[in-house]
Amino acid sequence: MTTPPALLIAGHGTRDDAGAEAFRDFVRQLGARHPELPVAGGFIELSPPPLGEAVTELVEQGVRRFAAVPLMLVSAGHAKGDIPAALAREKERHPGISYTYGRPLGPHPALLNVLERRLDEALGSAGRTPGDRADVTVLLVGRGSTDPDANAEVHKAARLLWEGRGYAGVETAFVSLAAPDVPSGLDRCVRLGARRIVVLPYFLFTGILPDRVRHQTEGWAAAHPEVEVLSADVIGPEPELLDLVWERYEEAVKGDLRMNCDSCVYRIALPGFEDKVGMPQQPHFHPDDDDHHHHGHHHGAHSHAH
Repeated sequence: MTTPPALLIAGHGTRDDAGAEAFRDFVRQLGARHPELPVAGGFIELSPPPLGEAVTELVEQGVRRFAAVPLMLVSAGHAKGDIPAALAREKERHPGISYTYGRPLGPHPALLNVLERRLDEALGSAGRTPGDRADVTVLLVGRGSTDPDANAEVHKAARLLWEGRGYAGVETAFVSLAAPDVPSGLDRCVRLGARRIVVLPYFLFTGILPDRVRHQTEGWAAAHPEVEVLSADVIGPEPELLDLVWERYEEAVKGDLRMNCDSCVYRIALPGFEDKVGMPQQPHFHPDDDDHHHHGHHHGAHSHAH
């Protein structure tokens, strides 16, 4: 039986010691969960250990094949460019190794459920119940990027979080590099009629940027006492996150890098759309298709072929 490829976790990096330690601890938890294969993790920038050191650690254990999973919510410059470049460099540095590259975590339903839990916790801390959602507006705050595709991913997460969960609305803001910033996002919520807002950081672990989100939220709230503003916690090293990284590892190992099946209503029971799971889809003809060239949406249980 062939040895399964090792697992390499690629992190973004942070100047915050607690955030960096949270990543390192997460890698240790993954290793404890999967003693059957070597697990290592490193950062692209800002904090130790660097990704190259993690690769060396695996090679020194005799690893020749590994799957790299970016521990990132959106596919921005790091996931698209920096990590592949770093891995290519390591391949030159360690002749004979091979690797596959997994996809970022994305707005996976499991993570949306954790975000929903963070919102419930924030409401609960203020004496509210999940039943109060109809007058709760959520401001989902992403890292922010110069890559519009990465920023669009945060909007996608916001929309998926809103669908079927009963919140008054889910708006989007960014803590750096992209508009709207947190105060502008809160202003927008109020213009849309919000009287109770929960600011939800779209971050995996604690760090400088999530702290900045909370500080900016508190500053805005102090200037707007007529609006109830609550801050939710980051996602954190939840079992769902450990499961999802393993799912991304298995995809990479099998070469099963699908399109967007994670949030497909025909595959996953999303809130309010549970009846669509496994529903067979009929091919449809688009009025603009010349000569009846058609494309089918095969979402059925046995014909899902994204």
